[in-house]
Amino acid sequence: MANKKSNTKLELKQQLQHRIQPLVKHAPWVLRVTEYKDKPVPVLVIKERFSPEEDAPNHGSAKKMVLRDRGILYGQPLRRCLPVIRNIIGGVCDDAEIPLELHRYLGNGRISFRGNLPLDEEAGVKLSLIFKLQERLKDMDRVELIAWRVERFSREEAAYWLTRVTQYGTAASRWARSGMRTMLGGQPGDKEVLKMLEKLRK
Repeated sequence: MANKKSNTKLELKQQLQHRIQPLVKHAPWVLRVTEYKDKPVPVLVIKERFSPEEDAPNHGSAKKMVLRDRGILYGQPLRRCLPVIRNIIGGVCDDAEIPLELHRYLGNGRISFRGNLPLDEEAGVKLSLIFKLQERLKDMDRVELIAWRVERFSREEAAYWLTRVTQYGTAASRWARSGMRTMLGGQPGDKEVLKMLEKLRK
């Protein structure tokens, strides 16, 4: 049993080094598993790669790409959303459409992995939307329900709603987040929340 676990860890380490890490530098989205001093470990940070317009005139190239934070998740919301997150990142493939099996780095128990995982557009926008919508929600059933329902979005749906909750100005984006929390996660105290959640977990 110990040898099997050791072999699995070695396999994951080798796959990370030779197959996964080379993809991180070009991936449109990156999931960073890290630690913050003031937050429970681990902390998941979703990052989007983009080309800042202000860099083009100064440096003569619009190809410079940088990563910007698009949301974080930790503590109880992370524990409740972990099965959903594993489902989402489990669908990420390489250029040959071969699954990267990224979910293996986020075990259902203690997450020991620290580092960056490359994501495609669909996984990136879905995780970013989940991370945004769970902010300030205290009802973990609603948090998990929102995550499961976002997981079922198409890439286009997730991208559209992420734009609505982040890019329409401070007030409009706040209103959009509030509306989406109700649309996807119901109202606080609604008994139907748990019923719907149990159906989606199956």
